[in-house]
Amino acid sequence: MERKTVIKSLRLAAIGVALLCMNPTLPAAETPTAVGGETQPAPDPNHPPPVIVWATHQKPNAGFTEPDPLDFSNHVGYVSLFDGVDLKGWDGCPKFWRVEDGAIVGESSPQNPCQNTYLAYRDMQARDFTLKFEMKVVGQGGSGFQYRSQTGIPWLSRIRAEVISNTGPLNLNWMMTGPQADFWDSSQPYTGQFYSENTPLRIVSWRGQVVNSYGAMTKVLMGHIGDRRVLGSAEKDNDWNQYTVIVRGHTFIHIINGQLMSVLVDDDPASSNNQAGLFGIELESYTKLYVRNIWVEKLD
Repeated sequence: MERKTVIKSLRLAAIGVALLCMNPTLPAAETPTAVGGETQPAPDPNHPPPVIVWATHQKPNAGFTEPDPLDFSNHVGYVSLFDGVDLKGWDGCPKFWRVEDGAIVGESSPQNPCQNTYLAYRDMQARDFTLKFEMKVVGQGGSGFQYRSQTGIPWLSRIRAEVISNTGPLNLNWMMTGPQADFWDSSQPYTGQFYSENTPLRIVSWRGQVVNSYGAMTKVLMGHIGDRRVLGSAEKDNDWNQYTVIVRGHTFIHIINGQLMSVLVDDDPASSNNQAGLFGIELESYTKLYVRNIWVEKLD
């Protein structure tokens, strides 16, 4: 067949298909009844085939939209870990922990030293979640919020003699191992970082960093969120700070007062960071800390 004849045949076929789409109720005699060499039944003129309409999820003329800001007081889908009255469900050394004015208070001093001590929440374990809480440190000192953590694991650091003299032999049920959303007074560069407590990993993602790691094997700085000290200005000294921790699979996000502080992606499935575990609060050094409004949206 000559080239012009082929082109003409293709054009006629295209016109025929277009006419059929415009009028699917053509008489059966005008409707092709063979596809791929097999005879097909003629369509019923009283029941034309459906017309396909391609649509998008976006409303017409809707344009681009911005996400709604986080409502920190919205607790729909969340579970409270603290009722503001007592330490029900929490487990820690009573020398350092109490409830005061609707908040959990941890306090350590030269007269009542702790070095590191923890208040573990025993009534929930979680792997994937969004955690919201408020925290403040009065004066200088350190704290943090544990998650995906364990108790009862041998402690790597040496406990000072004055601490043992104050508290007695180390009780591993009050010591937590695992990921921590760090929190210190603003004179230190640690608030908002990802810290792996009581493991060789230690600081994995500093404040201002996006880090991709594979357990203890590799750690790569993928990008910067901002200057570490400038980001520290988002923290309020001697005042309440809103802390949000988002954990999904191997991804960890720390946010303080609406400011992104650090991101970690740990691709090692066997990493201590990637196991379900407990929530808890750390008290470190000589300080007084307050924690309240602890809410968890548990997704696993």
